[in-house]
Amino acid sequence: MSGGVDSAVAAARAAEAGHDVTGIHLALSRNPASYRSGARGCCTIEDSNDARRAADVIGIPFYVWDLSEQFHEEVVEDFMDEYAAGRTPNPCLRCNEKIKFAAVLERGLALGYDAVATGHYAQLTTGTDGLVEMHRAVDDGKDQSYVLGVLDQRQLAHSLFPLGGSTKVDVRAEAARRGLLVADKPDSHDICFVADGDNAGWLRDKLGDRAPNHGGPIVDDATGEELGRHDGTYGFTIGQRKGLRIGRPAPDGKPRFVLDIEPVSGTVTVGPHERLAVRRLTGIRPRWCGSVPGRVDGTVQLRAHGRELPATVVVGERGAGVDIELHEPAYGIAPGQAAVVYDGTRVVGSATIATAR
Repeated sequence: MSGGVDSAVAAARAAEAGHDVTGIHLALSRNPASYRSGARGCCTIEDSNDARRAADVIGIPFYVWDLSEQFHEEVVEDFMDEYAAGRTPNPCLRCNEKIKFAAVLERGLALGYDAVATGHYAQLTTGTDGLVEMHRAVDDGKDQSYVLGVLDQRQLAHSLFPLGGSTKVDVRAEAARRGLLVADKPDSHDICFVADGDNAGWLRDKLGDRAPNHGGPIVDDATGEELGRHDGTYGFTIGQRKGLRIGRPAPDGKPRFVLDIEPVSGTVTVGPHERLAVRRLTGIRPRWCGSVPGRVDGTVQLRAHGRELPATVVVGERGAGVDIELHEPAYGIAPGQAAVVYDGTRVVGSATIATAR
């Protein structure tokens, strides 16, 4: 129970369905003052109090579990390391994979519980082969199957997503009917461990003294000319347009975008938007929701709120790697992002993008 409306209604529905439910709030900050303040939907003292009040209204036990050390190692350190290496990670996927559906699930199973229920918007069904399938939620605008694409069959078999068949409007209305004070609470969109939402500033504080991230040249893709200097590669991501501080326009007057980040030399390469187009991706560290596929002619989603792109996905021997051919170009795709593979509405699995070309 994060302290938001979705997890509160998910808990209420699970209890109403006859399950023996216990509410768990995760304390994820080693220093709570360093995380964002205010009631924003997860991870703050205020959110913990909101979750406790919701549990009281529902009539279920409530506990706070301190997973701050594991969260820092598995999510925060990973976030810093990925940016230092010139990649763009998604900490929410990492948290789902390593914390909510791994550390929390394992502790829950050890305590005698059967499943972790969350307020994520996704649907679970049982396929004809007896395996648990994850599908997109009914509410396209709230569907969160992308950030759940890292879950394997064992994790899915011990998961419940009570909200997958509802719209967000319905969930808020239900929360109000149930007397839950979080009914109108705003959703959280920021990274929980970046207190002010300034990712670049946070990374500068954490990585500013790490060589070679102290600075380097910004160069033109076509001519190799140095156009400016920067304070660290961690302040950039592929496809970025704003904040380049080049100082003069391109000869054709069109804006420039970040095309490449080379953390060893500290070089950031910029160029025209059309140079961002990619059609072929390679993926590493694949995670499959069911059996390992050989080939999928389906769709791929490359951002949490991005659109699906028709694609052919070919899995390497023993499922070690993934080659993705997009049937239409994608723009601004960075190594480190997740490529989540779909067959219709079913989530097949995911991989971390290693190269985009």
